[in-house]
Amino acid sequence: MSETTILINNIVKASQEKKAKNIVIVDISEFPGAICQRFVVCQGNTPTQVEAIANEIVEEVRKSTKEKPISTDGLRESRWVGIDYGTIIVHVFIPELREFYDIEHLWADAKIETIPDLD
Repeated sequence: MSETTILINNIVKASQEKKAKNIVIVDISEFPGAICQRFVVCQGNTPTQVEAIANEIVEEVRKSTKEKPISTDGLRESRWVGIDYGTIIVHVFIPELREFYDIEHLWADAKIETIPDLD
């Protein structure tokens, strides 16, 4: 299993632990000049849940893979938190901002994998 796959699996697992909804993985690795290989996008119902999801992702990935994010942004308001792992960037949104920015559909030709909600 590749390092990218292991990292994504840990991100998804941590997101699901905190009841993230509508998790998708957007593969943009085939696009020239892409800032990363994949986006993982999910949402929490409130800023408190968004913060909990983001914190769980950072902790789970650190425990499982010893990787720390290059940067994390947005925790102050926790309406849209970005976690940058270099090859993977995680976006955790509140529903309104996710709908407004719709980043998973910015690349029409990107492969999108939908992860089923656990409950």
